[in-house]
Amino acid sequence: MGGSRNSRGKILHRGEHWRDIGFEALGLLIMLVILLVLAALFVQLWIDGAQRLNLDFLRQFPSRHADQAGILAAWVGSVLVLLVTAGAAVPLGVAAGIYLEEYAARGRWSALLEVSIGNLAGVPSIVYGLLALGLLVQGLHLGQSVLSAGLTLAMLILPMVIVSTREALRTVPQALREASFGLGASRWQTVWHHSLPQATPGILTGVILGLSRAIGETAPVIVIGALSFIAFLPPSPVSSSLPFLNFDWLYSPFTVLPIQVFHWISRPNPEFHANAAAAGVILVLLNVAMNGVALWVRQRARKRQFG
Repeated sequence: MGGSRNSRGKILHRGEHWRDIGFEALGLLIMLVILLVLAALFVQLWIDGAQRLNLDFLRQFPSRHADQAGILAAWVGSVLVLLVTAGAAVPLGVAAGIYLEEYAARGRWSALLEVSIGNLAGVPSIVYGLLALGLLVQGLHLGQSVLSAGLTLAMLILPMVIVSTREALRTVPQALREASFGLGASRWQTVWHHSLPQATPGILTGVILGLSRAIGETAPVIVIGALSFIAFLPPSPVSSSLPFLNFDWLYSPFTVLPIQVFHWISRPNPEFHANAAAAGVILVLLNVAMNGVALWVRQRARKRQFG
């Protein structure tokens, strides 16, 4: 009897082992197929837009002539909108995540908030654009400005920042908190000196991934009135006189890279399609760079923690 049980256990163990190998191979195959599809799309974009990928393309304004058109206004607008988005979404999202995970009592209220935040993360982006059109552009009279666009995208990625903050804080061992409390530290001291530093890599990764999504969004900024053709830059955020800061750029009209790509691809001239492909390559590279920064920051923070 004992030998038959042992042999049956070995057979079951072998079956589970082969199922694990099969699942791992299937997952690897799917990942390779997805990477190949993405690589093929990027290569096609590169081939279509290679003739326009030069410094002049980055330094020139849009033009009616395809060979003279550039993305200066678009990439500057994208950077300024992203600054507003990060300045609004990151502090609010991280603070909300800390409160919900470290301070809020577990109960129906916190469960309702958690479900609501998860649902907000899945709301289509155009809904945020409609909300911003009524609330920011028309309600608060912010107009079709960089500030409106940045706050719109901040609302879009805020649930992602909150969720990533909470998930990062959940990875911090509870024993670390208990040890801090045992030494007489307050809850805020425990969060600030122990929990938050341990969770920083995960939080930063979630923030940068959220920002990389925001930089590629088109529907919300179309709804609030982003310009498709603009031949000037917003005022500089830096001033030569005290207090050396200028906030007029917040209320300036704007365009962003996805809008510029959409405008060019909708025109019948094939030369503008080449411009759209070149701008698409730059947008993809920006997203890859931001994700690379997220990975680098995460690894650096881990090395700092664990030596």
